[in-house]
Amino acid sequence: MSTVLAPVTRLPKLSRFAWLMGLYAENHRKLDRLFTPAVLATGHYVSRGSSGLPLRLEIIEQHKFTTELRLTYDVRDPVTGEPDPSAHLRLYRDARQAEATHCYVGRRWQDVIGMYPPPAELVGHRLQMNTFLGKWLDHLAGQGHGVATLERVQSQAVA
Repeated sequence: MSTVLAPVTRLPKLSRFAWLMGLYAENHRKLDRLFTPAVLATGHYVSRGSSGLPLRLEIIEQHKFTTELRLTYDVRDPVTGEPDPSAHLRLYRDARQAEATHCYVGRRWQDVIGMYPPPAELVGHRLQMNTFLGKWLDHLAGQGHGVATLERVQSQAVA
Protein backbone atom coordinates (compact mmCIF):
# COMPACT_ATOMS: atom_id res chain seq x y z
CA MET A 1 0.00 0.00 0.00
CA SER A 2 1.38 3.41 -0.90
CA THR A 3 1.39 6.29 1.54
CA VAL A 4 0.84 9.89 0.64
CA LEU A 5 2.86 12.42 2.50
CA ALA A 6 1.45 15.84 3.21
CA PRO A 7 3.41 18.65 1.59
CA VAL A 8 5.83 20.34 3.97
CA THR A 9 5.20 24.04 4.32
CA ARG A 10 8.30 25.98 5.18
CA LEU A 11 7.80 29.10 7.24
CA PRO A 12 10.47 31.76 7.20
CA LYS A 13 12.41 32.03 10.44
CA LEU A 14 12.26 35.26 12.38
CA SER A 15 15.54 36.58 13.64
CA ARG A 16 15.74 37.68 17.26
CA PHE A 17 15.96 41.27 16.04
CA ALA A 18 12.79 40.89 13.92
CA TRP A 19 11.05 39.36 16.94
CA LEU A 20 12.15 42.36 19.03
CA MET A 21 10.74 44.79 16.45
CA GLY A 22 7.45 42.86 16.58
CA LEU A 23 7.39 43.23 20.37
CA TYR A 24 7.95 46.98 20.00
CA ALA A 25 4.95 47.23 17.65
CA GLU A 26 2.73 45.11 19.90
CA ASN A 27 3.72 47.11 23.00
CA HIS A 28 2.94 50.36 21.13
CA ARG A 29 -0.57 49.10 20.40
CA LYS A 30 -1.12 48.03 24.02
CA LEU A 31 0.31 51.22 25.53
CA ASP A 32 -1.59 53.47 23.13
CA ARG A 33 -4.85 51.64 23.80
CA LEU A 34 -4.35 51.82 27.58
CA PHE A 35 -3.19 55.39 28.15
CA THR A 36 -2.83 57.25 24.80
CA PRO A 37 0.40 58.84 26.09
CA ALA A 38 1.01 60.84 22.91
CA VAL A 39 -1.80 63.24 23.83
CA LEU A 40 -0.95 63.62 27.53
CA ALA A 41 0.82 66.73 28.76
CA THR A 42 4.21 66.43 30.42
CA GLY A 43 3.73 65.62 34.09
CA HIS A 44 2.67 63.01 36.61
CA TYR A 45 -0.48 60.88 36.52
CA VAL A 46 -1.91 58.23 38.84
CA SER A 47 -4.24 55.40 37.89
CA ARG A 48 -6.10 53.37 40.48
CA GLY A 49 -7.27 50.09 39.07
CA SER A 50 -9.33 47.40 40.75
CA SER A 51 -6.34 46.07 42.72
CA GLY A 52 -6.05 49.31 44.71
CA LEU A 53 -2.33 49.54 43.96
CA PRO A 54 -1.74 52.99 42.44
CA LEU A 55 0.12 53.03 39.13
CA ARG A 56 2.24 56.08 38.39
CA LEU A 57 2.65 57.29 34.82
CA GLU A 58 5.13 60.08 34.26
CA ILE A 59 5.28 61.80 30.89
CA ILE A 60 8.90 62.91 30.96
CA GLU A 61 9.03 64.64 27.58
CA GLN A 62 6.93 65.08 24.46
CA HIS A 63 8.91 65.53 21.24
CA LYS A 64 7.65 65.90 17.69
CA PHE A 65 7.59 62.14 16.99
CA THR A 66 8.54 60.66 20.37
CA THR A 67 7.12 60.44 23.89
CA GLU A 68 9.36 59.53 26.80
CA LEU A 69 7.60 58.13 29.84
CA ARG A 70 7.95 56.04 32.95
CA LEU A 71 5.57 53.49 34.49
CA THR A 72 5.89 52.42 38.11
CA TYR A 73 3.93 51.49 41.21
CA ASP A 74 4.15 53.17 44.61
CA VAL A 75 6.21 50.19 45.78
CA ARG A 76 9.85 50.66 46.73
CA ASP A 77 12.65 48.13 46.66
CA PRO A 78 13.63 47.71 50.34
CA VAL A 79 17.35 47.61 49.52
CA THR A 80 17.73 50.47 47.01
CA GLY A 81 14.62 52.55 47.68
CA GLU A 82 13.90 52.61 43.93
CA PRO A 83 10.37 52.07 42.57
CA ASP A 84 10.04 48.39 41.70
CA PRO A 85 8.90 47.43 39.10
CA SER A 86 9.69 50.46 37.02
CA ALA A 87 10.03 50.87 33.25
CA HIS A 88 11.35 53.78 31.20
CA LEU A 89 9.67 53.76 27.81
CA ARG A 90 10.13 55.53 24.52
CA LEU A 91 7.06 55.71 22.29
CA TYR A 92 7.87 56.33 18.60
CA ARG A 93 4.62 57.71 17.16
CA ASP A 94 5.80 57.80 13.53
CA ALA A 95 7.09 54.20 13.57
CA ARG A 96 4.30 52.98 15.89
CA GLN A 97 6.83 51.34 18.22
CA ALA A 98 7.18 51.39 22.02
CA GLU A 99 10.55 50.43 23.46
CA ALA A 100 11.36 49.68 27.08
CA THR A 101 14.76 51.36 27.33
CA HIS A 102 15.31 50.60 31.02
CA CYS A 103 13.51 48.29 33.40
CA TYR A 104 14.11 47.95 37.07
CA VAL A 105 12.84 44.65 38.41
CA GLY A 106 15.10 43.97 41.34
CA ARG A 107 18.36 44.88 39.58
CA ARG A 108 19.85 47.20 36.98
CA TRP A 109 20.74 46.05 33.46
CA GLN A 110 24.43 46.73 34.10
CA ASP A 111 24.32 44.17 36.91
CA VAL A 112 22.66 41.65 34.61
CA ILE A 113 24.68 41.91 31.38
CA GLY A 114 27.63 44.17 32.21
CA MET A 115 28.65 47.50 30.74
CA TYR A 116 29.77 46.28 27.30
CA PRO A 117 27.74 43.18 26.40
CA PRO A 118 28.09 41.44 23.03
CA PRO A 119 25.31 42.40 20.57
CA ALA A 120 23.50 39.03 20.85
CA GLU A 121 23.34 39.37 24.63
CA LEU A 122 22.07 42.95 24.34
CA VAL A 123 19.27 41.89 21.95
CA GLY A 124 18.40 39.05 24.32
CA HIS A 125 18.17 41.47 27.25
CA ARG A 126 15.98 43.85 25.23
CA LEU A 127 13.74 40.89 24.34
CA GLN A 128 13.34 40.11 28.05
CA MET A 129 12.60 43.73 28.99
CA ASN A 130 10.03 44.20 26.25
CA THR A 131 8.41 40.82 26.91
CA PHE A 132 8.08 41.92 30.54
CA LEU A 133 6.56 45.22 29.36
CA GLY A 134 3.98 43.46 27.20
CA LYS A 135 2.95 41.18 30.08
CA TRP A 136 2.80 44.12 32.49
CA LEU A 137 0.60 46.11 30.08
CA ASP A 138 -1.73 43.09 29.77
CA HIS A 139 -1.85 42.86 33.57
CA LEU A 140 -2.62 46.60 33.89
CA ALA A 141 -5.48 46.29 31.40
CA GLY A 142 -6.84 43.35 33.37
CA GLN A 143 -6.67 45.40 36.58
CA GLY A 144 -8.80 48.14 35.03
CA HIS A 145 -6.10 50.74 34.44
CA GLY A 146 -6.56 53.02 31.47
CA VAL A 147 -7.31 56.52 30.19
CA ALA A 148 -10.53 56.67 32.22
CA THR A 149 -8.68 56.01 35.50
CA LEU A 150 -5.83 58.50 34.96
CA GLU A 151 -5.70 61.54 37.23
CA ARG A 152 -3.15 64.31 36.81
CA VAL A 153 -1.29 65.04 40.05
CA GLN A 154 1.09 67.79 41.12
CA SER A 155 4.72 67.12 40.26
CA GLN A 156 6.29 64.56 42.54
CA ALA A 157 9.64 62.91 42.52
CA VAL A 158 9.09 59.30 41.48
CA ALA A 159 12.62 58.10 42.08
